[in-house]
Amino acid sequence: MSTTQQVIPSVPSFRNRFFSHPITRMVLGVIATLGPITITMILANILIPKQLRAGGWTFLLAAAMSLLSYRWFVRRTEQRHTLAELALPGAAREAGAGIALGAILGLIVAGLLALAGAFSITSSNDWTIVLKTLPEQVMVAIFEELIFRAVLFRITEQRWGTRAALVSSFILFALAHMPNEGISVLAVVITGVAGVTLSAAYLLTRRLWLPIGLHFGWNYLFDGVFAVPVSGHAARGWLQVSMPGPDWLSGGHYGVEASAATLIVWATTTLILLHRARQK
Repeated sequence: MSTTQQVIPSVPSFRNRFFSHPITRMVLGVIATLGPITITMILANILIPKQLRAGGWTFLLAAAMSLLSYRWFVRRTEQRHTLAELALPGAAREAGAGIALGAILGLIVAGLLALAGAFSITSSNDWTIVLKTLPEQVMVAIFEELIFRAVLFRITEQRWGTRAALVSSFILFALAHMPNEGISVLAVVITGVAGVTLSAAYLLTRRLWLPIGLHFGWNYLFDGVFAVPVSGHAARGWLQVSMPGPDWLSGGHYGVEASAATLIVWATTTLILLHRARQK
């Protein structure tokens, strides 16, 4: 007489299913990435005298804490000890290429606007502003790319595919900038396109260094070099710029990211990067 044993498949617990759900992972990932920056900056402002915060080192510390927290989040939720998206070999080369690309795109837009009579340098501020704005823009590029590419885009692509991830990049990146000053319909569209462009840069390398560099290069050119509003934030760069003309051309209070010239340049760049990523 023989007996058989019935094998009952294990059912994941509610806790495991909850924390493995992509939406849950995205929410926790955003908290894990943004939380350390918020806490670091609040504590620094409370505990450290203003004169000791000179040089912007608190911004760099906040960015480092965000990177470490992201690594911890991935290891805890995905059991990955090797993070290919943040691998160091080749990081400097890719980040440098991204910075160069972002600066080139910015100079092309500035050139187009200058030809249209909507961009001219009128005077200059203290040159040290180019140093003061640098740490903050490093922090912005790092934590925004961690949130929008490493967390939201990557997890969305894993679950729903690349096309859905690109669409979500457009929507979420645009929505995140909606509260900014000077927002317009054109600004929303261009900001969404920029989100897709940065995601295409991630797709090309499957790493964060290229989009981080691209993000930084563009922002720093207009925030540190040219005194032009960046996504609605006040202008404070080295070279004072006059931008006459209608808002659809100059960008108005939102900055060049609401200019039709920027839409043309970034949309073209998006198509090129997506084409190269598909070929690769």
